[in-house]
This record gives sequence, C-alpha cells and structure tokens, in this order.
Amino acid sequence: MMNSNNNKPIYLVTMRSKTYFIIGAMLAAGLATGSCNRQQAPKGIDTSHLDTSVQPGDDFYDYACGGWMKANPLKPEYSRFGTFDQLGENNREQVRELVLGLDRTTAEKGSNAQKIADLYAMGMDSVRLNEQGIEPLKADLEVIATTPREKIVELMATMPGLDVFFGTGVMADLKNSDINTMYWGQGGLGLGDRDYYTDQTERAESVRAAYRTYLTTIAALIGYDEARANEFADNVMAIETELAGKQMTRTEMRNIAACYNPTTVAELAKKYPNVDLKGYFKHQNLDVDTVVVEQPAYFAAVAEALAKQPEQILRDYMTASYVGSAANYLGDDFINANFALNQVMSGVEEQQPRWKRALAVPNGILGEALGQLYVEKYFPASSKEKMLALVGNLQKALGQHIDNLTWMSDSTKARAQEKLAAFTVKIGYPDEWRDYSELTIDPELPYWKNVQNAILFNTAYNNSDYGKPVDRSRWHMSPQTVNAYYNPTTNEICFPAGILQAPFFDPEADDAVNYGAIGVVIGHEMTHGFDDQGRQFDKDGNFEDWWTAADAEAFNALADKLVAQFDSIEVAPGTKANGRLTLGENIADQGGLRVAYTAYHNALGDNEGEVIDGFTPDQRFYLAYSNVWAGNIRDAEILSRTTSDPHSLGRWRVNATLKNIAPFYTAFDITEGQPMFLPEAERVVIW
Repeated sequence: MMNSNNNKPIYLVTMRSKTYFIIGAMLAAGLATGSCNRQQAPKGIDTSHLDTSVQPGDDFYDYACGGWMKANPLKPEYSRFGTFDQLGENNREQVRELVLGLDRTTAEKGSNAQKIADLYAMGMDSVRLNEQGIEPLKADLEVIATTPREKIVELMATMPGLDVFFGTGVMADLKNSDINTMYWGQGGLGLGDRDYYTDQTERAESVRAAYRTYLTTIAALIGYDEARANEFADNVMAIETELAGKQMTRTEMRNIAACYNPTTVAELAKKYPNVDLKGYFKHQNLDVDTVVVEQPAYFAAVAEALAKQPEQILRDYMTASYVGSAANYLGDDFINANFALNQVMSGVEEQQPRWKRALAVPNGILGEALGQLYVEKYFPASSKEKMLALVGNLQKALGQHIDNLTWMSDSTKARAQEKLAAFTVKIGYPDEWRDYSELTIDPELPYWKNVQNAILFNTAYNNSDYGKPVDRSRWHMSPQTVNAYYNPTTNEICFPAGILQAPFFDPEADDAVNYGAIGVVIGHEMTHGFDDQGRQFDKDGNFEDWWTAADAEAFNALADKLVAQFDSIEVAPGTKANGRLTLGENIADQGGLRVAYTAYHNALGDNEGEVIDGFTPDQRFYLAYSNVWAGNIRDAEILSRTTSDPHSLGRWRVNATLKNIAPFYTAFDITEGQPMFLPEAERVVIW
C-alpha cells in the first residue's frame, strides 16, 4: 500500500512486505447499493468537481477532476492530496474522537483503553520527549558499539528496531497455502529502495545528498564530533550502497517463481557459515528447518558483508538503522532530522500536526482494538448487507466476462470460474477480535521503549504462526483502514469499514455513481485474482499453473501491450512511467471498470436510466470513477512514486485506462484526432 512519507512503520509486524502477499491494495473507496428505495430523486455527480473549460476528448482527467483540484490546493503538510486522502482525513478525525473519548486516568490497567490512551498521550508529550533526549537509546547504542561481528545476527533477532541486512516473517507457503512457513527477504536500506543508491539521475543524487546530511545530523545528536559524524555517514553510505547493488528491483520482485526458493537452514549454514540463521531463530524461540529465500543472490551479499566489512562499518550501519527506527519517537531534534530527509524525497513542505503523528501509533499497534470501537460507532449493519449484495453482482459480471473471452480456451475458463466462485469476501471487520492482553504499555517507560515492546509483541505474534495451519479468518488490515485488498494465498477480497463511507458512497446518489466508485473498487480487487501475479494462484491459494500454455501465451501478449502503453507515458519531463512495475494494478483498474460497467447495466435491465444534471448514466459512471482519483501531487512525489509504487499515478489511472474502454468513447463522443482517442487496434482488453 502507499505511504507518502519515509517514516518506518515499526509499530507493525517487523517483516518486509511481500510483493505478492496482498497484491490488491487499491487505495480507493466507496459503497454501492444496487437498486434502492429512495424518497427523493437520486443525486448525480458533483458538478463542482468538473472543469468544463477542458473538453473530455482532450484530457478527461482534467475535465472530470479539474474543479476539485482547483478547490483543494495542496496544503504544506501533503506531498499528495486527493479525494482518497480526503476520506482518510475524515477517518482520522473519527479515530481521534474515539481516542480522546478514552479516560486514561480511570481506564483499568492493562485494558485496551489504557494502552490506546497512554500511547497517544506519550506521543503528544513533546516536553517529556525533548527532556529525555537520547536517554532512551543509550543502553542499546552501547550494546551495538561493542557487538563483535559474530554476534550481529543474534542482535538482529533480539533488538527491536534494528533493521539491518534482511527481514524474516511467517505467511502461507505459496505452494501449500494451508500451512504457514518462514520467509527470508532483502532489506536494511535506510532509504528503503535500492534505486536511490544505484540510479545516477539528478533526483537520486539529491536524495543521497539529503540522506548523508541526515546521517551526519543524527550522528551529532547522539554525541559524535564533526569528524566522527562524517566518518559515520561515509561508512553507512558505503555499506548500504554495496548492499543495494545486490538487491532485486521492485519490478524483478514481481516474478513470484524467482522469489520462491525453499532452502534448508542446514544447507544455508554450510554455504554461509557466518550467517547463523539457526541461532537467529533460536533467539526468537523458533526451531526453523526450512526458509523460503526470496533473493538468493542477496543472501550471498549479506554473508560477504558480515564476513569482510570492518567491524566499525558494521556497527555504524547498525547504529544508523536503530536511530532511524527510533527517531520519530524521540525529541524534536530527531523528528526534524527525519522530516528534512522526507522533504527532499517527497517535496512536502510542513510536518503533520503532532496529534496526527501521535494518533498513528496506537492506530497501528492496537489497530483492531481501535477498530472495534470504530465499527460500533461508524459502521451500520446495513452497509455490510449492501456490500454483500453488490459483491454478488460484480462476481456474476466477472463470470460473464470470463465466459465471453475470445483469447481463452474453455478448459482454462472452467478453472477461472472455479476460482471466482471460491472467493472469500470480507467486509467491515473480523468475526473475532485480536487479543492484546500480552502487550504491556507502561507510561512510566519512555515512549520508544513502549514501541519496542510493541515490536516484540507483533514479531512474536507473527512467529507464533510458524508451522501452523493458515487462519483464513484473519484480517490483514484494521477495520478503520481506508483501503481494500486481494490476498492470493487465501483467495480473498477484503473491504474494511473505513473505506465504506462518504464521500465515495452516498446513499442518496444514483446507482451509476455508486457503481462507478465502489463498484469499480470491488471489480478491481476481484480482477487482482486474475492479474499477472494473481492468475498464478489457484482457487485454494496455491502457487500453481492452471493455464494451458496457449492461454498463458495469449495473456502475456496482451499484458505486454499494456506494459508498452504505460511505458510510453511521460509522467515528468524526461521520466517515463514503469509499465511492468504497475502492470498488476493497471490490469485490475481496467478489469474493475469493465466488470462494474457490466454489473451496472445488468442492474438496469431494460431501463435506460435517467439523465441527471445533463449527464447520462454512462457519463456519470465514468465521471464517478475518475473522481476517485482526483488529486494534486508535488513533482518530487511524482518521481518518488514512479520509482517505488506499483500503482500508476491518478491521472494515468484515468486517462490511460479509459482509452482502452470502448463504451467510454460512446459516452463522451471521443473521436479520432482527439488526445483521448486510441485506435481500436491499439486498445488492450484483458478481462
């Protein structure tokens, strides 16, 4: 999922995100009702969102969203702000109200209410944080400063916040989706993405310069003099640059087969004796015999670094990682150093208010505890019922699309229909809430120490699943999250309560608008089950090839054409989009649009629908979809997302995708010669 800042979300499970774990985090919103009984005429689209000075055939994004963009200029705290972010702001206010309603002075010790209220209060107490300075870090920094190379892997297993070299985590075995196994993946870069270290562009060079400044700043804050601070920065940059050069790109990691390499721990120990994985897991109270190695070549690079890098470079590398993890839970000097780096990376001008930053911590650490409060107040049972009905409509429409494919054989169609019928649908909130009783939040301890406790708690929670059957009822987002996802290993689509509210669902709006918003979101997540990654999993969630060779070849040919379309887009002067990185999301966008359109017309039946505010039903459908992606974005953020985000930018999720949709041309009378026109022979239709 998208994250607009560079802060490490260390309050979550400390495992690297799998590129194929939740491949359908769409970051969109809404709820459609199907046919509803209304006491008044339904509302159409909000015409204030339009910019009618632009012709639909010239730039549909500007036409559909220009009014909204002019009315919502970027505030200094945002690198990007759109209708999706607007919903997120509304959601944040709702969660804040819930937290402020908790009385930490009367809450029972050890209760969820006490933990939530105390965490928030600690984040808000800037006076205490500034007074403590580096005191919360001292003991751990002293340990790092005296750790010999042969103890580094052990320290990685036991010191929360030390995020170097690699990450491990438990999830379903891709080829036996009923059982959880252990994964090992690349990580440990302060800038997050390898391309910041390897690219020789002006943009990458500016980020590296800002990172070096950040490193010298935090070195000074922990007591290093100028000469030592510069040496520290040189050491960290050197080892991280070397490691980055051996890592897979984000695009390469979309190759699931290349990232699935089960290997015994004993075999790895023979090949790389200085990387003591057996000891690493033992210190986490685990007996692991096999791990799925996701990037074998990088494992070799880690082994070489641990064996050959001077100990001082290794210690500086660990120190930088540890301080970076802690920075946002310390005083203002550390927070400001982190923000200065984020400014260069994203273009954001101003930090978010402290309350927003403080709220994010209990919202992450105790997500389901807050979620339980959230759904009680903000999620009516009627919303869940309406969503279930709509999902059924979309499922039927996708089945029709599969049946009508001209490039797929009957045998593969039958398997696709089986997978579609086997979808698990999760709406609103989990049936059982997570137990946080073993998590201790103590207001007498420093803020950072409590966050470290949460890291240990979440790591143990994830590790406890190792070797056990997969719990298919578990949710991978909290109910208040403004997002949605498809998970291939459980073949499930999930729509948390946070996304099922205004402005994307309006019970007073007509069906064309609701199908164009949440209907497309639902279709998008369903289509992820059949995108370039999702199609490689069967109905039970196993990584298995169920396609005929000819059908797979036909799919890949169409996918390559879609890649080429997006590769040709210039997102900024001299910078093109990455069609391969964004392929899965682009397939899902297109599929979601086509399937939701079919579902809407199925619901209409013989009824042509009414014209509202001068717009036909089809026009309102496409305008509603486009408004989901209305937004303003800074130039630096465009470049950042183009490098790292598997989603295309909002403008191109509209303009590039709609060019492939035949009914769109009819709805807005798009004709040859207009910029929005794409010759029929060049259009790509997959699902």
